[in-house]
Amino acid sequence: MDNPDKKRFKTYVRVFWALVITPLLLLLILSVGTASGLFGKLPSFEELENPQTYLSSEVYSSDGQLIGKYYIQNRSNIQYKDISPYVINGLVATEDARFFDHSGVDLRSLFRVFFKTILGGKSSSGGGSTITQQLAKMLFPREKKMSKFHVIIQKVREWIIAARLERQYSKEEIITMYLNRFDFINNAVGIQSAARIYFHTTPDSLKMEQAAILVGMEKNPSLFNPVRKKQNSFERRNVVLYQMKTYNYISQHVYDSLKTIPIKLRFSPENPDDGLASYFREYLRDNFMRKWCDEHPKPDGTKYDIYKDGLKIYTTIDSRLQQYAEEAVEQNCKFLQPLFFKELKIRRNPPFDFRISKAESLDLINESVHRSDRYINLKEQGISDSEITRIFNTPAPMTVFTWKNNKHSLDTVMSPIDSIRYSKSYLQCGFSSIDPHTGFIRAWVGGIDHRFFKYDHVKVGKRQVGSTFKPFIYTLAVQNGYSPCYKMPNVPITIHIPNQPPWTPKNADTDDDGRMMSLSEALAKSVDRIAAALTYQFSPQAVINVVRHMGIEDKIDAVPSLCLGTCEIANLDMVGAYCTYANKGIWVEPTFVTRIEDKNGRVLDQIKPQTSEAMSQQDAYVMVKMLEGVVEFGTGTRLRGTKYNLKNPIGGKTGTTQNCSDGWFIGITPDLVSGCWCGFEDRAVHFENMQWGQGASESLPVWAVYMQKAYADNTLNISQGDFEKPDKPVTIELNCDRYKDNNNTNGELFK
Repeated sequence: MDNPDKKRFKTYVRVFWALVITPLLLLLILSVGTASGLFGKLPSFEELENPQTYLSSEVYSSDGQLIGKYYIQNRSNIQYKDISPYVINGLVATEDARFFDHSGVDLRSLFRVFFKTILGGKSSSGGGSTITQQLAKMLFPREKKMSKFHVIIQKVREWIIAARLERQYSKEEIITMYLNRFDFINNAVGIQSAARIYFHTTPDSLKMEQAAILVGMEKNPSLFNPVRKKQNSFERRNVVLYQMKTYNYISQHVYDSLKTIPIKLRFSPENPDDGLASYFREYLRDNFMRKWCDEHPKPDGTKYDIYKDGLKIYTTIDSRLQQYAEEAVEQNCKFLQPLFFKELKIRRNPPFDFRISKAESLDLINESVHRSDRYINLKEQGISDSEITRIFNTPAPMTVFTWKNNKHSLDTVMSPIDSIRYSKSYLQCGFSSIDPHTGFIRAWVGGIDHRFFKYDHVKVGKRQVGSTFKPFIYTLAVQNGYSPCYKMPNVPITIHIPNQPPWTPKNADTDDDGRMMSLSEALAKSVDRIAAALTYQFSPQAVINVVRHMGIEDKIDAVPSLCLGTCEIANLDMVGAYCTYANKGIWVEPTFVTRIEDKNGRVLDQIKPQTSEAMSQQDAYVMVKMLEGVVEFGTGTRLRGTKYNLKNPIGGKTGTTQNCSDGWFIGITPDLVSGCWCGFEDRAVHFENMQWGQGASESLPVWAVYMQKAYADNTLNISQGDFEKPDKPVTIELNCDRYKDNNNTNGELFK
């Protein structure tokens, strides 16, 4: 070779090595500079040990079912052993075939991506990042807008973080962290949420073709979304299966059999308003947990965050009883709603009562307007009152509630004002059920649909309780030595009140006016005059004292009319008070949380209900027998009829307020005490007559259907036996001839 050729060759060699060595030197300099923090701080050992995570807090029922979550990211961590090997193998085969061999950075892929970036390729070129690098990117994400130089720096940072992660964690831990953090969209962050939302299963039970769908999403979850882009998902799934075949995770035969299977999902998107016990979960979040987090700081003094800290909240709700309660509420409201709509057709100012003036109804509508999110948002934007009025009277597309389909929603066009009138026309309901011996709340139905009606009618809402208040009056009489057989005249009583006109209560039913009635019969038939006479005899304040011992703390005015239940009390407090009768006189605080754990399972709090003796065992047992009379021959007799055919020992009390604005039934059994309120948002909206507007029609059927379902479920082991007798015998007469009176001796009148 002559000298010019040698010189040219040497020049080529120098250029070649310069092109090879210079990038390597630059890479080395960048790596050293990045590792030393020259281009920004790297995560510390502590941050790698405890990377920032947003874990959803989970709410569990007493029978171990997950009934809800609170989250920013709908994510729950699981362990490696709980993930299907199909997911692991598919992920490795598709995303990082040498995952178990490298130390966080795959050198072949590293050079490919580096040279593509240097030569002007896209910085996001696929195929270069290992699973560990992708995890590093998830744990310590990039900024959204970065120059090419900063992209290179960030890539080097990810290599260094990946190498450190490999030293810190095992391969199994890395792949588990990756799968726990990946966002599978549709509110499914992490493999556990993805398995549940897309296939209604758990990660360890995923079939191979299901696992391949989820692994395929990891290239681009939006592009390979199996809900919206099934063909893309189908093709990508088959790529994953092909990769699994290529790397000998599956055979050719298995690949051939799976690649033709169409995409099959059991897509169940999760929404906070969906699922069981939505009203209960909202009360738990907005009331109980808010206060709990304020009162129970972390060891470092900061507050727990239910949206980020992965708390586990164990409740007393039984998912089976909760389901039965929601079904019972829906069944009865579906039946009654068309009957009410029929009444509205002849009203001059629907949905309001004919006694309500136009001006009064407009005031009620305007109150709802001012409470609405639409109005609040418009005011925050500075919109004038006149423009807001125009908007509220202009028809617009919206979704409203309906019982006419399974979704309970209807897309329609109406003005916001008309939508408020429409919403006020729907019968509402509050139902709760408590174990009287423990105080554990087993079911909580705060309304008919939390998506459309946010107001809770179990604990937040308070309504007039009507005749369900009367047992408290009779309790006072029994405590003062009165027997259920003690007779009083059912005659008018006029009570003189200072600075007010005399008050003479009237009975709703006048058939028994003028004769002597036992206390047992008077309670069973809900006779107002005798309840008023007892209240007058012992004083309203004495009745209130009884109520306070039974756990009710709501404001109650010491006036004679309280005997008719004019005070407003929450459903849960009423049911909790009735539990005292079934629990031998011991009041137990209604409780809905038993313990709270942190994300690692460490118990942070255990809740035990307060208890107190409200009355003697003997007095409680007398009241149980009197409440049984309501069901045997009083206002609750339809429980014994052919429709419900409930034959076991049951006590209870109906309640109906003025103009049928509120309908109640609270029933007691040895193992469950449950209560239902039905009515409308405004007291001015109600049924026009007692046929459908009384507690025995609105609320008793909910209780009856609920108990039918509960008794039919043998897994619940709910007793159908008798109430437990007191330790010491009752010394007063219980077996008075309750079926007879002075004018009726054949025993048929009250059967």
